[in-house]
Order: sequence, then structure tokens, then C-alpha cells
Amino acid sequence: MPDLSDLHRALSAVLIADRPLGDVLAEVVGIARQALPGAEAVSTTLLRGDKAFTAAYDGRMAVDADEMQYERGHGPCMDAGRAGEVFVVEDMSTEDRWPDYARAAAAAGVGSSMSLPLPVQGRSLGGLNCYSSRPRAFGEQELAVGQEVAVLIAVAVANADAHARSTEDAENMRRAMASRAVIEQAKGVLVERHRITPEQAFTLLTHASQNTNVKLREVAEELVTTGVLRGAVR
Repeated sequence: MPDLSDLHRALSAVLIADRPLGDVLAEVVGIARQALPGAEAVSTTLLRGDKAFTAAYDGRMAVDADEMQYERGHGPCMDAGRAGEVFVVEDMSTEDRWPDYARAAAAAGVGSSMSLPLPVQGRSLGGLNCYSSRPRAFGEQELAVGQEVAVLIAVAVANADAHARSTEDAENMRRAMASRAVIEQAKGVLVERHRITPEQAFTLLTHASQNTNVKLREVAEELVTTGVLRGAVR
């Protein structure tokens, strides 16, 4: 087992919280490239539904090889993420699992590659991809290093996704609360104007919304702002 203490120190120094995901991934793939002498380029592929994209890379060879796979819809970087398995291409010139991609990659100067899944809670978020112009550049030591890096990348991506969801949830709640507040204001206007109950006022608002095909919140906002209830039927 290779000594990974230097790698662990470098990865543990990466700040994940309150940073753009792209910045975190760029730093991590840079560390991976330094820790993998055989890797001339490293990238991170993320999967979003059926779509794959390179979220960060260090070395042009990586993003070029990634793009060749995205264009075809298959290849080791995509299949590592989809299947949650490690795919090592020892010699791109003789690779037969993805023959059309392998021919194009070999022609572009890629000699070998290693793609690892990004594991989190029993699923894979994408892949960590390492490329070299030399055949057989990736062995057991490179695999051990890659797996350590892939875990941190998966954590960073999962944290970013969770933050994005929580931010979206908070915004949706804020909007819902604002809508509720303006509807209550509009009900108050109608209660005062027509001497009716809050329930009857809400019925007036919903009828106005249906008659004008305008959202209830927008009907309420117009009433509160202008005093006009469009399309009201009593």
C-alpha cells in the first residue's frame, strides 16, 4: 500500500464550505495531478441526468478526451460514473471496449487513462479521470491515490448539491410566505370594503383569479396596490 500521508494532508487542507464548487474541484484535480506522476492531465466529469460535463480539469488533454466521450455518449469517464466502477485503459491504441472513442483518443495523443467513480451514499455522481500520453501509466499506486481523491470530490459535489437544494427550498419558502402575506392583505381589503367574512373574501379572490386566468398572488398584489379586483364575480 503506498504512503498516502502527503496526499491526505493536501486534501484535508482543501476548504469545501462556502466556496464555489468549481473552485474546490479545480484545487482538488490540481492536487490529484501532482500526486499522480503518471497523470499528465486530470478532470472531473459530473453527471446530471443523461448529461455529462467536465466540471474542472488540469491539463488540456483531459478536457479534450472528455469531450470526445460526451460527443459519442459513452467512454470510460462516463461509464465510470454510470456504473460506479473503475475503468483503466492500459493502451488506448489497442482498447476495444470503446473502439471509436479509443481510436480518436489515441490519434489525439492519449496513451492510457484511468477513470474512477465519485461515490456517495451508494450512488455515483460522476467520475475522476486521469490521462497520460504513455501506455500503462496507471497501476495500483495510482489507483489508490485516485480513490482517495475521488472520495473528496464526491463529498464536495454532494455538499454543493445539498447547499443548492437548501437555498432553493429557502427561496421557495420565502416566496410562499410573501404570497400568503399579500393574499391576507387583499382579503382584509375586501372584508373592509364589502363587510364580508375572510372566507367570502378569499372566494372573491379565487373567482377573480379563475375569471382572468391570472395567478391568485398577482390578483391579490393588484388589489392591494391599486384597489382594483379584476374579473370579480359575486
